[in-house]
Amino acid sequence: MKIVTWNINSIRARLERLIDYLKTRSPDVLCLQELKCTDDQFPRTEIEAAGYRAEVFGQKTYNGVAILSKLPVTDVARNMGDGDEQSRIIAGTVGGIRVVGLYAPNGQALGTPAFEYKLEWYAKLSRWLHAQKTPLLVCGDFNVAPEEIDTWDPVLWQGQTLCSPKEREVFAAMVKANSFTDLFRARHPEGGRFSWWDYRAGAFHKNQGLRIDHILVSQDLAGRCTDVDVDRDARKGTQPSDHAPVWAEFS
Repeated sequence: MKIVTWNINSIRARLERLIDYLKTRSPDVLCLQELKCTDDQFPRTEIEAAGYRAEVFGQKTYNGVAILSKLPVTDVARNMGDGDEQSRIIAGTVGGIRVVGLYAPNGQALGTPAFEYKLEWYAKLSRWLHAQKTPLLVCGDFNVAPEEIDTWDPVLWQGQTLCSPKEREVFAAMVKANSFTDLFRARHPEGGRFSWWDYRAGAFHKNQGLRIDHILVSQDLAGRCTDVDVDRDARKGTQPSDHAPVWAEFS
C-alpha cells in the first residue's frame, strides 16, 4: 500500500496537477491539506472519475483536509471533537490502517495568540492520538521542522516560527507520548532533504527549504514500511504547490 501526504495549497487552483498525480503515481491513499474550499466546492466528480473515493472536511478560503482512497474509508472522524471550528484533521480506516491526515496551525509569530493556539492544539492532538486504534499512520503538514537538520540554514531559522524550541518540544512530546516513528528520518538520516520551499527568491532551485511534512506511524506499522521519500518532481513545473508530496509504501 502506498500512502501519500500533500499540502496542495488550493485544490481548485491545482486540480489539473492533482489529477495528473493520481494517474501517474497511483497512490492507494492520498491525504491532502490546505484545500481552501468548502465541501460543496470540492471537485468530487473529477476525483471520482480518476478512480478515488473522497472524504472531505473543507473550509472556506483557509485550511481544509481530505482523504482520497482507492479503497473504502470507514469510521471517518473530523477534528478532535473539541469544538474547534478550523478544519484541520480528518481520519478514517483504510485497509486495516487508521489514517489521520492533518494540517497543523502555522503559529504566525512567537508570543501571539496564534502561536499559543498552536502549542495548545499540539497538546490536545497528542492526547487524542493516544486514544486512536492501531496500526496508526499520522501524516500531513505539521508546520514544524523537528531538528536543525530539517532546515536549509539553521542559523537563519534559529528561534523562528516552525523551528522554535517550544514548537519542537511539543512536536517531540507528541511523537514520544505515542511511540511514533518518523518514517522519513528513520530511512533518510542525511540532511538537505526538504518538503517545503518558499515561492520567492528561487528557493526551490537553490534547495532552500524546510522539512515540515511528515509521516508518523505506530510501532506495529513501522516494520511494514518498505520505502519512503519526498516526491520532489511534483514541486516542479507551472503553478506548483509550495510543498512536495511525501510518500511511504507498506507491505
